[in-house]
Amino acid sequence: MVFLPQEVIAKKRDGERLSNDEIAAFIQGMTSGTVKPEQASAFAMAVFFQQMDIEERIALTEAMRDSGEVLDWSDFDGAILDKHSTGGVGDNVSLMLAPIWAAVGAYVPMISGRGLGHTGGTLDKFDAIPGYSTSPDNALFRKVVREAGCAIIGQTADLAPADKMMYGIRDVTATVENVSLITSSILSKKLAAGLDALVLDVKVGTGAFMKSAQDADELASSLVHVANGAGVKTSALITDMNQPLASAAGNAVEVRNAVEFLTGAHQDPRLLDVTIELAALGLGLAGIEADMDVARASCSKALNSGAAAEKFGKMVSLLGGPTDFVEAHENYLPNAPIIRDVFAEQAGTVSGIDAKNVGMAVVVLGGGRTAPTDNLDYSVGFDQLAPIGAPLDNSSPIARIHAADESSATEAEKRLRNSYNVGEQVSEEQLLHGLITG
Repeated sequence: MVFLPQEVIAKKRDGERLSNDEIAAFIQGMTSGTVKPEQASAFAMAVFFQQMDIEERIALTEAMRDSGEVLDWSDFDGAILDKHSTGGVGDNVSLMLAPIWAAVGAYVPMISGRGLGHTGGTLDKFDAIPGYSTSPDNALFRKVVREAGCAIIGQTADLAPADKMMYGIRDVTATVENVSLITSSILSKKLAAGLDALVLDVKVGTGAFMKSAQDADELASSLVHVANGAGVKTSALITDMNQPLASAAGNAVEVRNAVEFLTGAHQDPRLLDVTIELAALGLGLAGIEADMDVARASCSKALNSGAAAEKFGKMVSLLGGPTDFVEAHENYLPNAPIIRDVFAEQAGTVSGIDAKNVGMAVVVLGGGRTAPTDNLDYSVGFDQLAPIGAPLDNSSPIARIHAADESSATEAEKRLRNSYNVGEQVSEEQLLHGLITG
């Protein structure tokens, strides 16, 4: 039967279920050019209003995955693991998680992205490291994964090209916020990496895209069921984003925080708990260690022994960064010309934080984007961010600011103060909100 894009659009517009063949033909048509941009836009809008069931989402994800190269790691003698976070503030977990997994024998070809809105991007953090290549050729990518156990890079042009097309259309047609389309976008890239297992960190709270528990549960469930349906063992941890996860928010400052975490110089308690929980969950999914207590202990040992820090340093070196980065990172990371403490207008206890506004303060400093083409200042941001429950007075600041000039520093300081509620009543913040398994 002749494929007609308008018939697929009309069928979904009217709330009917699309067959796997119809979805595959539509996505193939997008990449070949037989489906025109205006037709892809109409398709995205039809899905936005009518949604897709799980089987349709699986078919869409697989079609987008198969629109380009799917990596093959069958010649590697270990589990292929990865993790995806839905985005937050001070979320530098990937920088520690990948080398922890590598240190316990897994292989981690981590395909990451850049910052979006108020959230920090993993690739932007690595761009703060001189010489580090986030876009190596496939031969170097495989070499680094084999020798270091992990490589954190960006999406190549050959991986899920249909997703790039679809996302560009969604971005300009107000169809981004749709669980069916979000699910296929996230998973098509991850599944194209040829994974055995995937761990998802779905954030919920003031600094997350999903503000409510219901929305976070819906997205996590969709991601888990679609990924498992597409053949990749996947679970999702729903974690709190009502305050920055690390005590740093920015690019170089988060890399510094990560190196200090890996070497044991400083480990933020909430960041440690989330990292170890995600790491242990991955070991179970990959069949390395089913007992969660034993898995947590193995991951903690990999961290505390220095093995994970060694893997991180090797990855950085093999991808073009300094050979002594872990030991001498302060010599390489950029420093902002203005570094000073930010104090609250009144003494008290931190009772709440608008994490999104903290992220937007980083954007004001130049550490995040207002347009995709924006250049970043990797040196700016905040560190020593006070968590909920911390006492503040004239000797205990909210944070330390790293700024390029007085104008941006003044605006960012104002935004940061407005992000913090200072009082006496402090509610206990639950860090782990739930686990969704296949």
